[in-house]
Amino acid sequence: MSGPNEDERAEFLRDALAGLSGSPKTLPGKYLWDETGSELFDRICAHPDYYPTKREMTLLPGVAAEVATLVGPRVSVVEFGSGASRKIRTLLDALDSPTAYVGLDISKAYLEAALARLASDYPDVAMTPVAADYSKPVQLPPGVASPPILGFFPGTSIGNFSPEQAGGFLARARETLGPSHFLVGADPTRDPTRLRRTYGEAGGLMAALHLNLIARINRELGAEFDRDNFRHECRLAEDPFRVEAHLVAIRHASYRLGDRTVTFEAGESIRTDTSHKYAPEAFRTLAAAQGWEPVRLWLDEDRGFSLHLFRA
Repeated sequence: MSGPNEDERAEFLRDALAGLSGSPKTLPGKYLWDETGSELFDRICAHPDYYPTKREMTLLPGVAAEVATLVGPRVSVVEFGSGASRKIRTLLDALDSPTAYVGLDISKAYLEAALARLASDYPDVAMTPVAADYSKPVQLPPGVASPPILGFFPGTSIGNFSPEQAGGFLARARETLGPSHFLVGADPTRDPTRLRRTYGEAGGLMAALHLNLIARINRELGAEFDRDNFRHECRLAEDPFRVEAHLVAIRHASYRLGDRTVTFEAGESIRTDTSHKYAPEAFRTLAAAQGWEPVRLWLDEDRGFSLHLFRA
């Protein structure tokens, strides 16, 4: 398993110190996605409790041909948060002679392995991995993607951003992609029972994903947090509606982190991730405010998952 370079480690330490020194305590969700976290999420997506992937993969094959017609032939596809690069296969199979695929993901080793597998099945598509944090501005390497371009942001990852942050992401994506189409998934689900089962359980995999953050802090930042002193918990919150993931301290404890001491009271938590749930019309309005013109909206049969096609 590859580790971070010194600049990445320094950034991780700064973010961890800032987040764990505040009240309430937080850690940026991007640190979930090391190789172990990416592999765990891949297993989560296949778990029966995790409805978003099932709904999306029921909807996407049925609309991919229409997407292909709307965006035209010989597109370059740029996927944000490509992970295992599995969903892109549905698009590549439907598109008319796609020329290139650019996978953007924060976990470099996992990304490169995924694109190596993909390349063997799509020899006519130029494959380029770009290890990048898409919560920040991303500039594609020269010549990597040429017009026409189709951006792809599948799953419910847009929900990791608050409305204000999502607006910022959509504006940055427009800068990254230039004149293009953009296919984005969003989840409007608000059923508390379904959300708690999905984000709180998933056969224990959700707990493993978030507790892996403690392992990362210990391994990469030289800390000695007691993993057994934390339990995973999901919480529903309003205004805006969202699901929050927390790691809750079971008992009072203090740990060294860098040159500081981080103290937890019993019951105090670290918020490790957030999933906002966007109603279709609200999301279209949000995207339009950032210069993305709505082209088409698709919903699954019980309106539990949406796919939006925009153009800029």
